[in-house]
Amino acid sequence: MEKILIVEDEPDMAMGLKDNLEFEGYEVDIAMDGEEGLSRILTLKYDLVLLDVMLPKLSGFDVCKKARKNAVQTPIIFLSAKGEELDKVIGLESGADDYITKPFSLRELSARIKAVIRRSAAQLSDNGAEQVVIGRLKIDFNNYTAFDGSEPIKLSLKEHEILHHLWRNKNRTVSRDGLLDTVWGFDFQPTTRTIDNFILKLRHKIEENPDNPTLILTVHGVGYKLVMG
Repeated sequence: MEKILIVEDEPDMAMGLKDNLEFEGYEVDIAMDGEEGLSRILTLKYDLVLLDVMLPKLSGFDVCKKARKNAVQTPIIFLSAKGEELDKVIGLESGADDYITKPFSLRELSARIKAVIRRSAAQLSDNGAEQVVIGRLKIDFNNYTAFDGSEPIKLSLKEHEILHHLWRNKNRTVSRDGLLDTVWGFDFQPTTRTIDNFILKLRHKIEENPDNPTLILTVHGVGYKLVMG
């Protein structure tokens, strides 16, 4: 039975979600503030976390960032009344897998949960190359580690996943929308600036000269290409 953590400070919302998810066959825990939620995420095993943004003690954005900083790979979906584009970008760049704006339908939530859990399971079962060298880095996609020589380099979960998708499609152009769909799987399409910001960060970590990249190339009007010999 898949286990879900709900981090939500509104009791009626939390219990309503719990009842519906349990009806669908999930095991469900509830945390009522950010600190409790983070503690549970760091110490217990979940298949997915539903995380409110505006929480007592610690915001959802901070919970997500701290979880990813501690190498927690559990899928996270933000549930938030904050529906501005900037809020969604901040949420996704903090390491979330999806962002759903309140109010939402239970049917949509159920579909998003299933899609995120399915993608997470597929990534964990990926039997592709364990270690590859891209530019300055040696990367282990299965264990989410990267090294520049003997020095460990911090790559966020999404940076790993974007780079992994580019690696799978090396020497082929990958569209921005394709990256968004593969890495986040949105039904909606946020600004492609989200991808551009991640690519900029990756270039600074793998390219010898990030201002004149030779590995991750921009294909204007389409997307990006990882060029490998």
